[in-house]
Amino acid sequence: MAKAKTTAFFCKECGYESAKWMGQCPACRQWNTMVEEPVAPKKESAARSAPAFSVRTPPMKLSEVSLAEQDRMSTGYGELDRVLGSGIVGGSMILVGGDPGIGKSTLLLQVCRNLAAAGKRVLYISGEESLKQIRLRAERIGDMNGELYFLCETALGRIEEEIKKLKPDVAVIDSIQTMFCDSAAAAPGSVSQVRESTSLLMQIAKGLGVAMFIVGHVTKEGVVAGPRLLEHMVDTVLYFEGERNAAYRVVRGVKNRFGSTNEIGVFEMTEAGLMEVPNPSEYMLNGRPEGASGAVVACSMEGTRPILIEVQALVTRTNFGMPRRTAAGVDYNRVNLLTAVLEKRCRYDLSQMDAYVNIAGGMKMNEPALDLAIAMAIISSYKDVPVDEKTIIFGEVGLSGEVRAVSMAEQRVNEAVKLGFEACILPKICLEKMKKNDKIKLYGVSSLREAIALL
Repeated sequence: MAKAKTTAFFCKECGYESAKWMGQCPACRQWNTMVEEPVAPKKESAARSAPAFSVRTPPMKLSEVSLAEQDRMSTGYGELDRVLGSGIVGGSMILVGGDPGIGKSTLLLQVCRNLAAAGKRVLYISGEESLKQIRLRAERIGDMNGELYFLCETALGRIEEEIKKLKPDVAVIDSIQTMFCDSAAAAPGSVSQVRESTSLLMQIAKGLGVAMFIVGHVTKEGVVAGPRLLEHMVDTVLYFEGERNAAYRVVRGVKNRFGSTNEIGVFEMTEAGLMEVPNPSEYMLNGRPEGASGAVVACSMEGTRPILIEVQALVTRTNFGMPRRTAAGVDYNRVNLLTAVLEKRCRYDLSQMDAYVNIAGGMKMNEPALDLAIAMAIISSYKDVPVDEKTIIFGEVGLSGEVRAVSMAEQRVNEAVKLGFEACILPKICLEKMKKNDKIKLYGVSSLREAIALL
């Protein structure tokens, strides 16, 4: 009699299961993503096939569905509420990913404190820290009042029982890579274990109406460890970004079923924990150099929020046969493209020059509206002529040297007016569609040459 197979191969990207190893996953077409893990016996799998919780509703027409707005719970931080879509929706699952030590647990502990102070019942489940470690961190943050409960456990069977018994409004799982589900025979943190654990937690959240935060570690590529299916299962995916040696942190929403995506919230790491930054533009422009060439202020849109940032460029003569191109905070290939456009369309000899482009403050921006500001910063450094400190520049640059329109130009200009800027260089087509503004001088340009002539 043939021996039952105890291992199988799973795709780390999509969770596809195969009896043998393959170089390319047939489901998601990714290479070298198949890993070998043990599989659970069939009797255990069958026992878990029925969901722990289920909400039975009969089929109905869309006209019968109530459109009443769901009650949202405020996290106590306006920046985080903005990213979540004005608050936490009951029964939703929120995945929070980020590098180790970036501040995920600190932020969620502060959110739990605010929710408990607002009268909500909160359960914080930690699989990585002991209760003593959590208390030491909590003392640094502040007093913990209200119905805030802590549990150190990794077995999902007991976690399920405690959630059913306590019936909290919000639960936090820190982290999903440490959770262990009996239905999967693999080790905690493996592809099958993360998938099964998330599936069970989702059934609990939807069945009991518990809003659940799940902390997920990220890989060296910057994505949440485990199958990519994890991001598809949850309602909201937040990424906690920022350099560990920098003071600021950025919470970015990449998926949200209850609000808009690509919104960001800015926080500052202090001795008392994370503090929100209500005006990121002013925070990013602090310490700007006066009268220095190669420094230009641009405006980038993150979701519906305009953020003013400083683009810096340094152009020097190269000592090697091939010039260097370095980009920090912007796309490296985009810098190469803009340098080639300046050489071809504007006749600047940059082939013998090293070019270094940086976004001050460590921010990472990939919006095309930064093209014109990057090009002007390169020319300013090349000619060693400073750009007026009260001037803001934005616009997309094409391969022909034309300046193309960008979205939400009026919001960008209004943000510049709030911070006291006196002039703005923007695409000409955007200027024609905007309302007249007496508080700032607007200059519309249709090509790179026109923008350089203005400066």
